Amino acid sequence: MRREILVPLIVATALFMENVDSSVIATSLPEISRDLKVDPIALKLALTSYLLSLAVFIPISGWMADKFGARTIFRAAILVFTLSSLACGFAVSLPDLVLYRIFQGMGGAMMVPVGRLVIIRMFPKHELVSALAWLVVPALIGPMIGPPLGGFITTYFHWRWIFWINIPIGIIGFWLASKYIENVCEENVPPLDVKGFILSGIGLTGLAFGFTTIGQELLPVSFSAGMIAVGAVVMYFYVRHARTHPAPLIDPKLFSVQTFRVSVVGGSLFRIGVGAMPFLLPLMFQLGFGMSALQSGLLTFAGAAGAMLMRASVAPVLRRFGIKRVLVVNTVAASAFIAACGFFTPGTPYFLIIAVLFVGGFFRALQFSTLNSLAYADLGASTMSQATSLTSVAQNLTVAAGVAVSAIVLETLRYSRASHEILLSDFSIAFFVVAACSFMAIFWLIRLPFDAGTSLIAPPPPQAEDTERGPQA
Repeated sequence: MRREILVPLIVATALFMENVDSSVIATSLPEISRDLKVDPIALKLALTSYLLSLAVFIPISGWMADKFGARTIFRAAILVFTLSSLACGFAVSLPDLVLYRIFQGMGGAMMVPVGRLVIIRMFPKHELVSALAWLVVPALIGPMIGPPLGGFITTYFHWRWIFWINIPIGIIGFWLASKYIENVCEENVPPLDVKGFILSGIGLTGLAFGFTTIGQELLPVSFSAGMIAVGAVVMYFYVRHARTHPAPLIDPKLFSVQTFRVSVVGGSLFRIGVGAMPFLLPLMFQLGFGMSALQSGLLTFAGAAGAMLMRASVAPVLRRFGIKRVLVVNTVAASAFIAACGFFTPGTPYFLIIAVLFVGGFFRALQFSTLNSLAYADLGASTMSQATSLTSVAQNLTVAAGVAVSAIVLETLRYSRASHEILLSDFSIAFFVVAACSFMAIFWLIRLPFDAGTSLIAPPPPQAEDTERGPQA
């Protein structure tokens, strides 16, 4: 297999492992709680500790890759993630499991942005769309298949295997990364921005914790909302610090580049709907339609199949119609297919549900892939590591925000009635709300010039090869 295909596939496999692991534990919580003799609500700390670890360590990933080399950090991340998975499977108490999940999050925080950085540095810009499209599929299908996979393993094997299945994948990934990924380092890397690391860690932890717990019956809503407020305030102080620091951990000046700004802000709005889908669909199918976890998983996988079809189509579509036109039209289409899920009923034919999820998965993946690539269209080589860290932070927070928004809608409707029941109509409203959030991305995307992202779809002239990375941010 050619190195140009193998390297994105290696990174995609690591991303798939991280995305599945962040969701696979959800359906196994009751069995784990019985085995470890702890309350299922308390066990949700194993979920949140992983996500908080991601929030803390993603910002430092770019600096680590520049300082020690992308291959070194990528392999170390796979090793930490794999060994932590092994330890999670041997956990005998809640503190054990929470601690090992924190280490898993540290590995996952480094794997994803550093893996993306490897691809960005390896491919010329006009090939980035096709290369980064490999990363969209696991990002979309991982959260979808994680819960049914966890239920299947827990039912027919043992909950500990939901962690141990990472071991062979991690070993193979470590070996392939050692063989095929170059250890590219940056020269004259500035010292670590320690104050920025502390501020971003506290701020992002507050935001991630608040978004993850609000509406989940884990903590009082007021506490979760307070954590979001604290996180936002601390991140405000981080931005003030970063504007005056000579080498901030994540540079807010990146937002002065229009394509990057639109990609992150517009993409964040769009991902609210994307993040809500893996949460809302299984709940609706299981609570509203009475399906089993396996039946629900088989239906939701239709969206993953659509995403996989997109991978081969994205580059030709963008070359044919242009990035701005695709993003604007596709925002409408993808948001409409999210809203369409709100019209499902127990009597809706399965073939129609599968068709809507399949086509919707294609449009969501096309949007996701295009936005991911657009972020790097006009950035200089020296800013790529910071850009991958920042985009990874934004993606994690807004996917969590999608779950939070949909959970708040369901909980608000539920407690507005005396019975405190969740009705099927509640899911419809939740789908309409998150679809509206995704549609709001269009107000950012229409600001793009018609030639936005041209470097991603047209090879540069020969004399421009040395400057293909574009102007510095």
